[in-house]
Amino acid sequence: MRILIFNWRDIKNPTSGGAEILTHEMAKRLVKLGHGVTQFSSSFENCLPEESIDGVRIIRRGYPDARYFLKSVHFLAFWHYQTEFKGKFDLVIDEIHGFPFFTPWYVKEKKIVLICEVADQLWNKMFGQFFGIMGRVIELFYLHLVYKNILYFTISHSTKNDLINHGVNKKNIKVLPMGITIPDKIKLFNKEKIPTLLFVGRLSKSKGIEDALFAMEKLHKLNSNSKLWIVGRGNKEYVDYLKELSRKLKISDNTIFFDFVDERKKFELMSKAHILISLSIKEGFGLTIPEAGFVGTPSIVYNSPGLSEVVLNNKTGLICRTNSLEELTKNINKLIRDKALYRKLAKNAFLESKKYNWEKTIIYFAKAINAL
Repeated sequence: MRILIFNWRDIKNPTSGGAEILTHEMAKRLVKLGHGVTQFSSSFENCLPEESIDGVRIIRRGYPDARYFLKSVHFLAFWHYQTEFKGKFDLVIDEIHGFPFFTPWYVKEKKIVLICEVADQLWNKMFGQFFGIMGRVIELFYLHLVYKNILYFTISHSTKNDLINHGVNKKNIKVLPMGITIPDKIKLFNKEKIPTLLFVGRLSKSKGIEDALFAMEKLHKLNSNSKLWIVGRGNKEYVDYLKELSRKLKISDNTIFFDFVDERKKFELMSKAHILISLSIKEGFGLTIPEAGFVGTPSIVYNSPGLSEVVLNNKTGLICRTNSLEELTKNINKLIRDKALYRKLAKNAFLESKKYNWEKTIIYFAKAINAL
């Protein structure tokens, strides 16, 4: 089968996240199964306009933000389909990250949707009230009408429920089992001498990183000697704001911004840290949670869709009863001080991580697309 993937980012994009890991892990396995896979994604600074990664042909054009209109990856996907791709593929995968590629309007081949989360209230959080309302209206429009008869693949039951609530027929939704990617010959490290919190993800307001900084301030006021490691990239203006906030809160000496790190370094930091914290108001799936669990690091998460589905409360980590700074700080203190609880959660987090396997993902996916 010849497969074309439209996604706003590819695996090498500096701002790529869990969705791009999922896409690439599936794509390279589809290649191994004998399928031809091409991915069309946005450009980024100093990128190659085209390259092959693990047998997947990557073509890069345009900006990931649809507000660039004719220069956006969404419009250029349409243009390249009309001028280059039409008739050359058997299946088109339309990945939705807030804004879709609207493939039902122009793609004649079989098509499916891959969506990790329904943005919903994230529109207001990220773009303010005016553009947030516009985004939510557009989202309702395309989910309920444009993609009405398309097969959806998603990564959590919470996103499946969101899709149903937004008008998608539940018979058209399939939930993929998820996997994790572990570097070869991974090395485990001793935990830091000082209790160390770790945040891994894209640095944006919706990820709750500011609450992590405020929690550190509270911990220090309680005379708790601790550190915070922040791994990930984001908009420069926002990252500068976060660094300035850490200085204002007088925690900059105990907070390290690592920026982007490769997978081996990421797992080293996960291994050395004591607790992974994930504070998004909404996630499709918390991929870093089983990754951290693999190296014996339990998680504390907000009670948010996607995150609360991955953590087994009081077994592999702690889920905050309320998404508040007070509850977050209380749980961090609890896990730092209760050594027996910590050992139990760390052991169970490792055992739970063994259940995540990309081979299960691709077997499920391949069976579904072969039935189309």
